[in-house]
Amino acid sequence: MSRIDARLAELGLTLPAPLRLPPGVTLPFPWVSVRGNRVLISGHGPVEPDGSLSEPRGKVGADVTPEQARDLAGKVALAILASLRDELGDLDRITGWVKILGMVNSAPGFNQQPEVINGFTDIILDVFGTEVGRHARSAVGLAELPFNISVEIEGEVEITA
Repeated sequence: MSRIDARLAELGLTLPAPLRLPPGVTLPFPWVSVRGNRVLISGHGPVEPDGSLSEPRGKVGADVTPEQARDLAGKVALAILASLRDELGDLDRITGWVKILGMVNSAPGFNQQPEVINGFTDIILDVFGTEVGRHARSAVGLAELPFNISVEIEGEVEITA
């Protein structure tokens, strides 16, 4: 068992199945794109263990509480880790989390996007430690997100060849 898989198990975290897209939806891009030692991660939403989109959905600050959204951001972290493991074969290949962009489906006046995206960052730091897991980050509010999800996150990691 890899070091990161062992750490996930120690924390009681399970990576979800790949996203089950809604009927009729196709995506003309990969979830993960490897370019040398750079890995670009397409935007991911929160996913349940079976690959279905997580609930609740909607605008944070109206339909979804900040606490629920923070939990959803944690589910995004697990979905991204699952995509990375599928592409890389071994999460131990990750040598650094470089940059994360967290997008929050925000109700008018909602301004706690950084707190929401902390749900993602906390899991990455717990799993990888600060040396590898620490990353530059932005957290922004948007008027809408695909499929009315509350949180979407994209990013970049570095890997060993």
